[in-house]
Amino acid sequence: MTTAAPEIIPQLQMPQPKTDNRVSLPVEWPYRLLGNALILGLILFLASIAITVKTDLINQKLLSLQDSYYMMTSKLGFTVDDIIVDGRRHTSKTELLNAMGIDRGTNILRLDLYDLKDKIESLPWVRSAVVRRSYYPNVIRISLREHQVKSLWQINETFHPIDEDGKVIDAPYIPDKPLLLIVGAGAPENINQLLSEIDTDSPVFKRVKVASFISGRRWNLILDDIEHGITIKLPEQNVAAAWKKLLKLNATKNILKRKLTNIDLRLKGKVIITLEKSGKKAPKKLKSSKESKI
Repeated sequence: MTTAAPEIIPQLQMPQPKTDNRVSLPVEWPYRLLGNALILGLILFLASIAITVKTDLINQKLLSLQDSYYMMTSKLGFTVDDIIVDGRRHTSKTELLNAMGIDRGTNILRLDLYDLKDKIESLPWVRSAVVRRSYYPNVIRISLREHQVKSLWQINETFHPIDEDGKVIDAPYIPDKPLLLIVGAGAPENINQLLSEIDTDSPVFKRVKVASFISGRRWNLILDDIEHGITIKLPEQNVAAAWKKLLKLNATKNILKRKLTNIDLRLKGKVIITLEKSGKKAPKKLKSSKESKI
């Protein structure tokens, strides 16, 4: 009888624990990120300083070359020989030269014409200016357009010239022709509106010596004599219509040859006249030819 060979049972291999050779360290990434940011900022700061220094050196070199260029061209004759001005009437030569800051011998190539234009137009009498330069001869040519005085604005005992736009010209002025005298706060800003509504070419307007702006709303016109002339009281609205009525009444009745002190046009459809001697008012409706007699 044979004996069975013993059964060999394979040994179970038990899982071996994995070995980890890493050494755990504290988490430091926030501090590392902050440090990297500081280092990067320092690098950028130093780079900007280097670029600025390099740029300044380049600018200094360019300025040096520019100065050398202007010095050479000045020696070659590119200097201002003269200044020719057209259209100058009220602006003095001294004012003009002081504003421009140019002397004989100034390098003509170095001049900034736009800057000269701005300086000249800052003068009180100059409305606009055109500046050009020409060579052989080296001349600066200036064409001025000065403000045109249309009236004089009286404030107390002083008189200020007013230009065509109703702006005050801040400069001394001696009239060389008769001018309309305007009085009252806001008169310069509103005088052009008045002149646009009435016929300034009419013989009646040519007799107007003073235009007085009343309470910032309407105008009184004084004819012939400032102290003893006829005062025409214009309405606040419909000035053009009131003026036409006055012209028509004068053409038909010749009222402005009478001895009057006031002609009141403020009431619609009426003209109220004050006689010089009696001082009585004679109301008159323009609609009726019978009532329009004086």
